[in-house]
Amino acid sequence: MARLQEFVLRRPESIEEAVGQLAAEPEARVISGGTALIANLRLGLGSPAALISLERVSGMDRIEVSAKEMRFGAGVTVARLATDDAVRAKLPALAAAALTVAGPSHRSVATIGGNLCLDTRCVYYNQNETWRSSNGYCLKYRGDICHVAPQGKRCHAAYSGDLAPVLLVLQAGIAVAGAAGVRRMPLAGLYQEDGAHHLTLAQGEFVSEVSVPLPAAGMRVAYRKARVRGAIDFPLAGVAMALRMSEGRVAELHVALTGTNSQPMLLTGTEECRGASVDEALADKVGKLVQRQASPQRTTVTTSNYRRQVATAYARRLILELAAAN
Repeated sequence: MARLQEFVLRRPESIEEAVGQLAAEPEARVISGGTALIANLRLGLGSPAALISLERVSGMDRIEVSAKEMRFGAGVTVARLATDDAVRAKLPALAAAALTVAGPSHRSVATIGGNLCLDTRCVYYNQNETWRSSNGYCLKYRGDICHVAPQGKRCHAAYSGDLAPVLLVLQAGIAVAGAAGVRRMPLAGLYQEDGAHHLTLAQGEFVSEVSVPLPAAGMRVAYRKARVRGAIDFPLAGVAMALRMSEGRVAELHVALTGTNSQPMLLTGTEECRGASVDEALADKVGKLVQRQASPQRTTVTTSNYRRQVATAYARRLILELAAAN
């Protein structure tokens, strides 16, 4: 990795101050833990003149619990999500997913907001400047072609955050701060299927809060991921599932993927499983939903088909395991 270029580090103490600084310096980047951003900057992927740290912004590290939901400031660390007693008691799948993120030192500074806004990744993008320039760059950065799909018109870099799929099946929402104030929306609205522009945030906006409804009684939630090594690595494919049974049949089912597409995505069609008993036939049906909607490309060290098959296998196993736990 190269040495970082010089930049000004700004440390606002309120959301309003942070928004004002972003408006004054449109090319600035927001930074929280910086575990992914700094690594990318050292690879030469951007050279902002200023970084606006959210570390001192009031309320960004809060966790609030009510009878209906939990709210997290976007600056809550991943390590805290993994160990906080309230999170482990009320949202155990989120705590478990947090524990799979990178390594202990990363988790101690990485944040929930940063993980949700994680940049997409690709073997043609996450390289040093010499390597990228020798390949003519790519559609995601300074180039005009996606080396993964040269005939296409969009970037296929993959999103690989671990928290988003769990939060999606929990039907989480977010607050987004910007010049027009704070707006709220479902977490799913943060993403779109374009590896070069996978976040829908406007210029000068950033995620300031995450709200998670507490699961209904009987709802079982879990997350599984595959990676090259047993720790540290991003998911090659990950599956989150929320299942609620009633009288031995599916009452509610949500499935989300990460690592396969340019966005973390909730599967469509899972409502067709309501009223069904959970058996091998239903597991096959859920697996086929994954196969049809996952679209992994050649963006990692493993083949696209491997990642699709892993996601399919995890989804099949999860629905059987969660049903058995009811």
